[in-house]
Amino acid sequence: MREGKKIGILVVAYNAVTTLTRVLERIPAPIYNEIDEIAVFDDASKDDTYALSVGYKQIKKLEKLNIYLNERNLGYGGNQKRGFKYYIDKGFDVVVLLHGDGQYAPEVLGEIYSPIVEGKADVVLGSRMMKRYGGPIKGGMPLYKFIGNKILSTYQNWKLKTKLTEFHSGYRAYSLHGLKKINLDNCTDDFHFDTQIIIKCHHHNLRIIEVPIPTFYGNEICYVNGLKYAGEVIETTRDYLKTIRGLRKSETYEEFFVQYPLKLYPFSSHSVVLKILNARSNLRILDIGCGNGFLAGHIRNDNYKVGVDILEPDEEMKKSFNRYYKKNLNEGLPEELINEEKFDYILLLDVLDYLVDYEKILKQAKPLLKEGGKFIISFANIANLYVRLNLLIGRFPYSDRGILDRGHLHFFTYGIIKKLMKKHKFRINKIIVTPIPIIEILPKPLKNNLGKVLNFILYIKTRIFKRLLGFQFIVFADLLKEEPKK
Repeated sequence: MREGKKIGILVVAYNAVTTLTRVLERIPAPIYNEIDEIAVFDDASKDDTYALSVGYKQIKKLEKLNIYLNERNLGYGGNQKRGFKYYIDKGFDVVVLLHGDGQYAPEVLGEIYSPIVEGKADVVLGSRMMKRYGGPIKGGMPLYKFIGNKILSTYQNWKLKTKLTEFHSGYRAYSLHGLKKINLDNCTDDFHFDTQIIIKCHHHNLRIIEVPIPTFYGNEICYVNGLKYAGEVIETTRDYLKTIRGLRKSETYEEFFVQYPLKLYPFSSHSVVLKILNARSNLRILDIGCGNGFLAGHIRNDNYKVGVDILEPDEEMKKSFNRYYKKNLNEGLPEELINEEKFDYILLLDVLDYLVDYEKILKQAKPLLKEGGKFIISFANIANLYVRLNLLIGRFPYSDRGILDRGHLHFFTYGIIKKLMKKHKFRINKIIVTPIPIIEILPKPLKNNLGKVLNFILYIKTRIFKRLLGFQFIVFADLLKEEPKK
């Protein structure tokens, strides 16, 4: 241990019979004395890598060295996943990834893990592009690989708003406390795993720093198809960006997908609701189906805000609400709400469509409204022109979000909404219709000029043809007074 931290070295090996023992030999004695374990994971090599490494351990009597053989080839990413889980399960604090092919220098292991041990970083990336050891070309990196590396790293820095000198070094160290925050199970088993894990660390705001490492290219066999790898790196970066923007739910980054991100452009449902709620102070607001609390975060703080949803509250949600109840709405509202003072506004935004028994929620929510208070309920318009045209040609294209969100259990039209309100004794004050959000699918540079112009034109047309062009209906309603029984 160093400074009370358990340090492990994860050696990934595949067909490394000619290089692995030399890599292990090069680990400096002070480093070996400082670390707690070296675990070699042989990824079902076709040569004698496993037998050689077992023999090496016995001959050298290295108690800290353990050798494991995968029963089948897990792939470069899959082998790392197994190794990281191994060290997490054993309660380690830091793990260093070292390749068994000798491409990365074991002599600088201490420089790789020290920033994490000292509490200065959560992730340390070894960079061959930094100049301390002479740079990549001097170390023998082929020119085409150098150019490809620079192009890909520049692209990723641009897209992810990072400033790394190199994304594509496999020499790196991780804080396992940080790594626990990351879902590795849905990452690839292929070589672009290294890119996906950086993206996820960056998304979780883990502290990422780089340290210079020497470049070495020998006669090791490279199993990476360069063009395929470059395409996968670009594609996985794009998948991440589309996922966090709510445009598409990638399997790799599905944990970052926001079903309905906040929409603050003119005439959107969120902008309409916020304009009304932020016009007054000292309101009591109940947000049923509040999601991640993005809307509540934009409601002025001199209002009292209560949220209900199935999500586990994070720090941002706790800041957005004065009180939050974790509850599966398919089971009804939390009983604790009965003890709450009644509310001026009850919000049911983009939620009734997803519930098995949405009428149960309406019934339970009505007694929670103050006299003179209002419900604000939004519904997707299934009779929108887009849906009609698709049905006309025999299509019903489910998607990750929008009117044909595959999570919808119920569909509403303008007529159905009015009947529902009447059935449950709601008095409709007004219904606002929102236009198709064309602004969301435009490239970022066009959103603030062409996007707003198109959005305004659509809004005007939608006001005229609300049943045909309406994207959502936002209902503002209060409760009809019960006539006293005779």
